[in-house]
Amino acid sequence: MTPRELLMTGAQELGITLSVEQVNSLFIFLAELKKWNRKINLTAIKDERDIVIKHVLDSLSYIQGFSPIPGLKLLDMGAGAGFPAVPIKLAHADIEITLVESVKKKASFLRHVARTLKLTGIEVQDKRTNELPDSYHGAYDVVTARAFADMNLALEAGRLFLRTGGLMVLSRGAEETIDKHEYARSGYSLEKRLALTLPHSDYKRALWIFKREH
Repeated sequence: MTPRELLMTGAQELGITLSVEQVNSLFIFLAELKKWNRKINLTAIKDERDIVIKHVLDSLSYIQGFSPIPGLKLLDMGAGAGFPAVPIKLAHADIEITLVESVKKKASFLRHVARTLKLTGIEVQDKRTNELPDSYHGAYDVVTARAFADMNLALEAGRLFLRTGGLMVLSRGAEETIDKHEYARSGYSLEKRLALTLPHSDYKRALWIFKREH
């Protein structure tokens, strides 16, 4: 199976139908990722099959955690090489994305990708989350954080940007757990936990969806 077939059939398993144009855009993104990765460290994964499964399909799995309605505002903390936010944006062009990445070289890559793919409704902030202006506080429907090693830290950092009722969506290892008191103390309730195996792999993940209550 070619990488394109992996992507299209894998996305279908996740309930996402990608057009030929969307698949082309995703592979342009991956080509730029590989090119820039020779100069700056964007990903340790080099094999294209693994990149499609462990980066792109993993990113698209986040969409199971929220309804990507037009105009939805999503902020991705520690955006890195653009996962999960860039594949989410390419699958749903009519949502608005803010990528927060404090490493200047990585932020430059993200801006380059946005220009190359002629994306609109996307913004890159080369700041730490605690340096964002007050206008970002409580402004988002969804916050994602793939790079945060600790769920509690992600919940605490992301709460500031979520509107009341907004969702924090985290993809974690299948075995990871969190105590109810930890997320409740940060002002969240647990909407749901979805166990999944990434398509074309035995890579088990769990999608955690928390709702900001106050």
